[in-house]
Amino acid sequence: MSQAKEFELAGPPTDGITRVAFSRTADPLLIASSWDRHVRLYDVVANQQLARFEHRAPVLDCCFGEDQRHAFSGGLDRRVRILDLTTKDERELGKQDDAVRSVVYLPQAQLLATGSWDKTVRLYDTRAATAETSRTEQPAKVFALDAAGYTLVAAMAERHVHVYDVRNMSEPMQRRESSLKYQTRAIACMHDGEGYLSSSIEGRVAVEFFDPSPKSQARKYAFKCHRATVNGVDTVYPVNALAFHPIHGTFATGGGDGGVSVWDGMNKKRVTMWTGYPTSVASLAFSSDGRHLAIAASYTYEEGDKDHPPDTIFIRTLEDSDIRPKRPAPGK
Repeated sequence: MSQAKEFELAGPPTDGITRVAFSRTADPLLIASSWDRHVRLYDVVANQQLARFEHRAPVLDCCFGEDQRHAFSGGLDRRVRILDLTTKDERELGKQDDAVRSVVYLPQAQLLATGSWDKTVRLYDTRAATAETSRTEQPAKVFALDAAGYTLVAAMAERHVHVYDVRNMSEPMQRRESSLKYQTRAIACMHDGEGYLSSSIEGRVAVEFFDPSPKSQARKYAFKCHRATVNGVDTVYPVNALAFHPIHGTFATGGGDGGVSVWDGMNKKRVTMWTGYPTSVASLAFSSDGRHLAIAASYTYEEGDKDHPPDTIFIRTLEDSDIRPKRPAPGK
């Protein structure tokens, strides 16, 4: 890894990074949630920690709101919080019946969606005094959420996947079974709203499309990644992290092998790969201008409880060749 292209953030979390997320605005602010019960705010350019919010229990997810003033978090204390990054104040939006596993903000709808181990997906109007606007029961624990426009995708235990239009949460638009045979680890929606990615604990990524027509469904596929031969043994690692580039539509994957790959999904090619991170890659995030990639290196216990390197967040400056789609071969 080139030191000129990459640096470590000062003051990283001290236990189990669960999410890194960039602000939606041009200024590269980053938030990170972790098992050390904190959400941290960083100025990436200055390499400086700006704020730290302490929670009652490990924080399992966080995201920015519409601008860089507000963020949201949820975790094992079952509470959904809004964090004012300017005043350093916070308030509780709601309390759920089990851990809040995922939080995602939908700018078009001006709603926060949460997915919980209490088998619900809930929506919150962050501007209202009574913030919770809907509660939708799910068939299993929610493991991951993501959204594009008004479309929300919830991935659950037992390979359930539900697709919703948040303007009508009474019924999912689609009920699906994951194309992957093993537990879903991450979900990422395509920015053009055509589909989504899912990844599993068994080193695979599926590329899915919402359009139910046979022609569109014929485009979906899955592929193997984040695998290695260790001491002569083929070893499969979970794909913990997925992130779409905001301009080129390529996507990055991060795995338990301590590697990051960038993929051209349309041409089914790998664009580039970076290996040798000190431990599992737990979370990834592209900056809004696409010039930086945040990489959370944090052990995800795929090999059980053992000594492991400390948690680190790397910020990588990207070249165009790192993230631009591959050109199809002539005649293709």
